Amino acid sequence: MAERFSVWVSRAAGSTPAFVGAAGVVVLWLISGPFFGFSSNWQLVINTGTTIITFLMVFVIQRAQNKESVAIQLKLNELVAAHELSSNRLVSVEDLTEEELKVLQDYYRKLAEMSKKSHNLQVSHSIEEAEAWHHRKAEHHTQRRAKTKSNDLPEGRHTISSNEKL
Repeated sequence: MAERFSVWVSRAAGSTPAFVGAAGVVVLWLISGPFFGFSSNWQLVINTGTTIITFLMVFVIQRAQNKESVAIQLKLNELVAAHELSSNRLVSVEDLTEEELKVLQDYYRKLAEMSKKSHNLQVSHSIEEAEAWHHRKAEHHTQRRAKTKSNDLPEGRHTISSNEKL
């Protein structure tokens, strides 16, 4: 019962009619100011009303965010668990400590840096594999450069002219 009421309140509070109603209350309060001589009691009415509503809405909004956060985490866990190449290290990542999250963040930062260096969007999903591929590509690149500078080119020539076909 309380959950249904909370869901109803969070949906209703986020609607256009709720905003229009709240704006209308403020306008009515402003219009009534001259009739009450802009007294302390007149100010107290709006201050008390908004404080109470704000206090209650904090809990309603937090409840809605918690429920939505759990739903999103479950969906993400399903995607991570279902993909054969994904790292299962991320299933239930929301339960890790802040220190463990920082370790994972560093892991993915390093993976992103390696991806930027390789200029390839289809990089492996683990740092171990990414490092292995990175080293293989670096070796291959070094070997190609050495071969290009070796005896394959005529003596004194270190570049291919734009007229020559590769």
